[in-house]
Amino acid sequence: MNKNQGKKITVYDTTLRDGAQGEGIHFSTQDKLSYVKRIEEMGSLYVEAGWPGANPRDEELFQLVHELHPPLARIAAFGSTCKVNEAPENSNILLNLLASKAKTITIFGKSWDLHVRDVLRTTNEENLRLIRDSVSFLVSQGREVFFDGEHFFDGFKENPDYALKAIAAALEAGASLAILCDTNGGCLPGEITQGVRAVMEAFSPRELGIHVHNDGGLAVANSYVAVEAGVTQVQGTWNGFGERCGNANLSTLIPLLQLKGGYSVVSDSALLKITSFSRFVAELTNAPFDDKQPYVGRSAFAHKAGMHVDAILKNQRSFEHMDPAGVGNERRILISDQAGKANILDRLRRFEPTISKDDPRVEKTMIEIKALEHSGFQFEAAEGSLDLLILKMLGKFPASPFEVLDYHVWSDPLRGELDSVAVVKVKVGLESVHIASEGKGPVNALDTALRQALVGFFPILGESELVDYKVRVLDGSRGTEAIVRVIIDTRLEHEVWGTIGVSNNILKASTQALLDAINWTIWREKIRATLV
Repeated sequence: MNKNQGKKITVYDTTLRDGAQGEGIHFSTQDKLSYVKRIEEMGSLYVEAGWPGANPRDEELFQLVHELHPPLARIAAFGSTCKVNEAPENSNILLNLLASKAKTITIFGKSWDLHVRDVLRTTNEENLRLIRDSVSFLVSQGREVFFDGEHFFDGFKENPDYALKAIAAALEAGASLAILCDTNGGCLPGEITQGVRAVMEAFSPRELGIHVHNDGGLAVANSYVAVEAGVTQVQGTWNGFGERCGNANLSTLIPLLQLKGGYSVVSDSALLKITSFSRFVAELTNAPFDDKQPYVGRSAFAHKAGMHVDAILKNQRSFEHMDPAGVGNERRILISDQAGKANILDRLRRFEPTISKDDPRVEKTMIEIKALEHSGFQFEAAEGSLDLLILKMLGKFPASPFEVLDYHVWSDPLRGELDSVAVVKVKVGLESVHIASEGKGPVNALDTALRQALVGFFPILGESELVDYKVRVLDGSRGTEAIVRVIIDTRLEHEVWGTIGVSNNILKASTQALLDAINWTIWREKIRATLV
């Protein structure tokens, strides 16, 4: 039995505050409220909602968040100690924290004497007074107080006695939890272990927290070894969002602790939702989701090499460290020029479950895909186009429900924002539609015109949208004659798929990808219902 089995580790989620400090990460007030509602799926976590008084958005949030009455999420407010030579009862920072009505308040204070000397520019004794008096004042007002020992590990390396005195000041003043911070994110696991053990030996706290940044690429590892050394609370952000290189990634750390370490972090039902929640957070911030993330990324259980696929279809454990379903993810068998028959067969069986490896369509499909990839296609990033091709090779894809009879696109950079016009003529059944549309660039104009021409016949097109457009030049040495690859991502509800086009004419490649996107949008549900 795992020695850690059942040992409870609490989670303090600072995505809405520390995560929002990451470059390109932004939450509106409504985003934060949506986040608080959705975080309930993860169970009873501390959720640091922001710094009251720091900006109007956080002020508004704390006014509204308590109206939600979240039954599980424990809302925490974040701030600092009072200022140098300031009494806590006169501190606007502390009074704003109290006014937030948050039952849990987290304040940070300096535990590295370098910061006391060079940043606060005060004495070591005054800094300890700031910690002691601030914590004591907040506790006297009936709040649960957590203390972040900012730069604890750097301070401990240079002046261990003073770093420990800073933690002692907070605990003696009534803080229910001290959090040891690797604020610069540059410590090694051994340094984290040494610092945690020193605090455990000096104070024997029942609860101790860890807050680390990822500047050395070790935030998750450092959090894990801290838990192994006695920490009972981990702090981090979903998808590792945060200032500079980010914070400890809860999307990785939670399943790592629970599935590998044997700790009790979240419920089993919450663990099954961790992939969808991680992707929800990325969507909420409009940030690109990192497909390479362990556990929750689209590539986490993706297999490309033919030999690997053949092995994993015989025994999952051969090339997967766990069942992807355990974290709500799924296995993906990628199709490329490296694919063997096992890859192709797995994909074909999505639409014809009884097809055998000896079926001539398997070999025919593999040859066709490898030929297309040799010419510039890349199907692992364009699963919509891949599925259309697979269905055609199986003889199962019906004729396109529409025909593009003609299209023309004009661009004039001097026209302003809507600088392009597309004219398309399409035929659906016996009816023809001729329409023109403006757009922000030729591809946007063409996309808009095609959708306007077809949405009356296929209303589902009004619910889908183009969410990403990527162009890659495949042979730059040919200059403007180079072949380009266009990949378009389309979203319908919570599903996103890619389609592809390849040509030395960028508009032709874009049109190819757009038409595949429209075809797959129209036929996906019908195909799934009849074939899967």
